[in-house]
This record gives sequence, structure tokens and C-alpha cells, in this order.
Amino acid sequence: MRKSGYLYAVLFIFAVGSVFAQNVDREELEKNQAAVNFINYEGPHSRIDTVEQIRNIGYQLGLSVKNGASSAGANNRYFVIHSVSAPDGDRLDADIFGIGVDAAVDHIRNLRLIIQGYLQGAYDYSAGDAALLARYVTIYNAVFRGDWNFYSNRYKVPVVENLTSEKAGVSVRFDEWPGQTLMTIPLGTGAPGSLSAIDTSSLTDQQVTDQMRRDGGGIEDRQGMVDLKEREADEATQSATLQREAIAEEEKDIERDREETTAQRQRVEQEQRRTEQQRQEAQQQQQQAQRDAEAGRISQQEAQRRQQEAQRQEQEARRRQQELDRQQEENRQREAEIAQREQAQEQRRQEAAATEARAEQKTGEAQQEREEIARDQQALIEGRDIASADTGSGSGAPGAGAAQAGAVSPAAANNLLAISILSANSPLGRLVRVNPQTGAITQSSQMNTVNGRTVTLVGGRILAVAGIDRGNGAIRLVEINSDTLEMAAQGSDDIHSQSLLWNNGNDLYAVVTTGGKNYLARFNMNLEKQSQTAVEVHSYAGCVFQGDRILTQKADGTPLLVNAQTLR
Repeated sequence: MRKSGYLYAVLFIFAVGSVFAQNVDREELEKNQAAVNFINYEGPHSRIDTVEQIRNIGYQLGLSVKNGASSAGANNRYFVIHSVSAPDGDRLDADIFGIGVDAAVDHIRNLRLIIQGYLQGAYDYSAGDAALLARYVTIYNAVFRGDWNFYSNRYKVPVVENLTSEKAGVSVRFDEWPGQTLMTIPLGTGAPGSLSAIDTSSLTDQQVTDQMRRDGGGIEDRQGMVDLKEREADEATQSATLQREAIAEEEKDIERDREETTAQRQRVEQEQRRTEQQRQEAQQQQQQAQRDAEAGRISQQEAQRRQQEAQRQEQEARRRQQELDRQQEENRQREAEIAQREQAQEQRRQEAAATEARAEQKTGEAQQEREEIARDQQALIEGRDIASADTGSGSGAPGAGAAQAGAVSPAAANNLLAISILSANSPLGRLVRVNPQTGAITQSSQMNTVNGRTVTLVGGRILAVAGIDRGNGAIRLVEINSDTLEMAAQGSDDIHSQSLLWNNGNDLYAVVTTGGKNYLARFNMNLEKQSQTAVEVHSYAGCVFQGDRILTQKADGTPLLVNAQTLR
């Protein structure tokens, strides 16, 4: 990159074997650029920088922070201040990302690439999550640009001390970035590897969402943020469970150690009393020997012998007393350690409660935001201005409660049914409707666990396998309302996660799981099981219909021929 001027826009992309970050293609670079209407440099460049070179700027800054630095970078180029301090009510810590006077960035996509790299380097976010958060960070900072009351009320004092009212946030104009930009990245846990390292609740402030709605809806990014928050909730729930389990185990250890320490203290105290009594008795024996000698009851030699024996016993008692004092001091130290462990337990309980609260918060936010997205999508379908659409918590998916089961809305009639798969490693996704002319998604289901390989249309009905076998979840046959695209009914039998769904006349077939074994089962159109094979079938079994018979595969992979009705 040159020493002055602007960071050149990326004109070509190629694979780079870098340990720092993954490549981002042009479609990724250019999507959602309309939000807040950033004004970028568009024109010739004398030098081309690759995606990796641009993103690596932020990545290296992030690595420094991850390795313990409180600040990194050069003030005249790109720099970051990692501001974390003692709790202060609900005020936030933050990373302050600055653009110096000699910085060359001139396009919002490149600024987002740098921030994306930073989030990957500092907090181990995936490329996709970091890119999403980077887009939100820029919109967030543009919305609150120069709003000093917002920054001073929202962030802790050390954060605010590193800001100025004229530089806080980011301008929508690229030529106002160098030397005039101090962007805040609100911190959540701030822990590398945690999906809640960055405070997504702050980034999705209602003013930010409203701006995105005014600038075309930002539907895709908002859906991505909902997905991230749902994963945050899952992560927090799992973390809280582990925390609670660790607390319970430590409670058992503390109770055992407390009982042992109490027993040890009582034993030592009892021994101390006995030793003190022995010492006193030895002193009394010395005195008695002296009196007996003076009274002539014993000889002086006998008195000396008795006194020497008593002195020996007294010295032994004193040595024993010193050893018991040492044991008692060790016991007091163990009791103090137990008390410290109990205090630490209370801190752990508070942390677990906070983690559980975060899980509930993210779940609630995700649900509310998903409902708002659904209403905005409906408004777009109907040609209404979503900026003025209702954003309050309401009925949920568009048309919920209004359309009768089986009724087909104009949106459903004029658009194509499709599946949007949500992960590269899973067939699960959401049913969506697509405009046949533009290819744009016009409606999206809230249900995100539909197996895209199993969606089957029978007589105007939508049937599929859906669900995840985790927690209270289950994998079942489902019927999906053709109007709302939400689940209308579910079966009661567990379906294998790899099962497909076959239709033959009025019958449905799928691989069920019972007692850890797999069987081919036949269902009616009400998703009720009618029969199943007596023989176990392969988890990847297929079905070939041959008249009134079916060819499938046994558990060992060999062919299995059964009657299509009885499956015997």
C-alpha cells in the first residue's frame, strides 16, 4: 500500500494460502453496501491490494490484542485501543478502532475487511461471522457518529476518555475517515472463541435496525444476526450447564474438605487439652517432690529423681504442644482456603447466572427480531414501505392466524417454493419463496431445521423431515403450512437423521430409529406409522418401488425385499 492517498479497491481476487484469514469473493465484498449509503471512492487506481493484504491489516492488530496488548498499530495509519476496566453498572468496555491521517482506506468494503480481519485475529470469529459483525460495526458507528451523549452514557469512563465528540463513530464519506475516525466495537465477554465476545445486543440497537430498514431492509444481514444470536444462546446455555456441573462438583469437594478439617481441628483441640493437662501434672509432681523432701518423707536424692522425671515429662508435653500448635495453624490455613473457595463459588454462581441470563436475552432478542423480519418481508411482498411498518412484538410470521390451513396466499401462488440451506455441513435450512422473475427471497420460514433433501409435495401439501435430535428436540415427519411455511403438524416417531422421505401413492416411507436400531416404516398422510420392517435396515437405506414390493437394504448393506404395505 502506498504511504498516502487511499487504499485501492480490490479489482481481482485469487486464492492465497494464508494462515491469517480466508478469502472473500466479490459477491461477499459487495453485498449490503447500500446500508447508511456510504460514499466511496470509485475510479482508477495505480496499485491493487488483494483481499488478504487488506484483511491482514486488521488481523495483525487483532493478534496483538489477543496476545495481551492494550493497544496496537500506528496512530497515523490503523490502530486499536483495547479498553477493559472494572465493572461500572451496565456500561460497556470497547475496542476503539482508529483510522489515522495516513490511512489509505477509501471504500466501505475494504474498511469492513480490515475490521473483519481484526475480529478474526482478536476473538477467533469465523470469516462469515466476522464479516457480518464488521458490517454491523460500520453501520452502528455511522448511526451514532458524533452523538456524544450516546457514547458517554453507554460506555465506561476509560473508553470515553479515548474518544472525542468530533471523531467518535465513522462518517459516511470516505474522505472524512483519515484522522477523523474512532470507531467503537462494543465488547461482551471479550473472550477469544466466544460467540459473545462482541456485544451483538448493542450492535442491533433499534436505531441501527431502523436505519437498515430505511435503506432497503437489510433482511439478509438481519437474518444472519438472528442466526448468530441463536448460536450465542446455545453456546451460553451449554456453558452455563458446564459451569453448574463444575460448581456442584466443587461443592462436594468443599463439603468433604470442610468435614475433614473440622474433624482435624477437634482432634487437635482435644489433644491440646490432654497435653496441657500432662504438663500441669508434671509441674505439680515437681512441686510435690520438693515438699516431700522438705518434710522428710523422701530423701533429697529421691526428690531430685522425681523432679527430673517430671521435668522430662513437662518438656515432652511442651514439644507435643508445639507440634499441635503447628498442626492447628495448618488447619486454620486450610479453613481459610476453604473460605476462599466458598467465596470463589459464589463468584462462579454469579457468572453462571449471568451466562444463563445472556442465553435468555439472546433467545428473546432473536425471536423478536425474527418476527420483525417476517413482518418486513411481508411488507416488501405487498409493496409497502417497511420503514413505516409496525416493529412491535406481535403475532409472528406474516399472516399467522389470518390464513386458514391449506389456503394459498397471493405470495404463495405467484412465487416458487425453495429451500435455503443454512450450513455447509448440514442439509438443514428454511423453506422460502422466491420471486421467479428476480430470484429474490420474498418469504422465509422461521423453522430452520427442515431437511432440504426430504421436502415432498403431495396434493398441494408440503411434507418433510425436520428437527435436530438434541435437548428437547426430535427429528420427525412434519407437514408445513403452504401459506405461512410454518409447521402445521408433526409425527410422533423418531426419524433417522440421514433418512430421506419417499412417497408412493397415499403412503410415505422413512427410516425410523427405535431403541438405537433403524427400520423402514410406512406412514399415512396424517404422519401416523402403519407398519415397519422386522429386519434392521441400513442408516443410508434407499427405496425402489417394484409394483407392490419395495427393495431396500439391510443393516449390512445387502438387498432386502419387502411388501410395500406390511413391510414384511
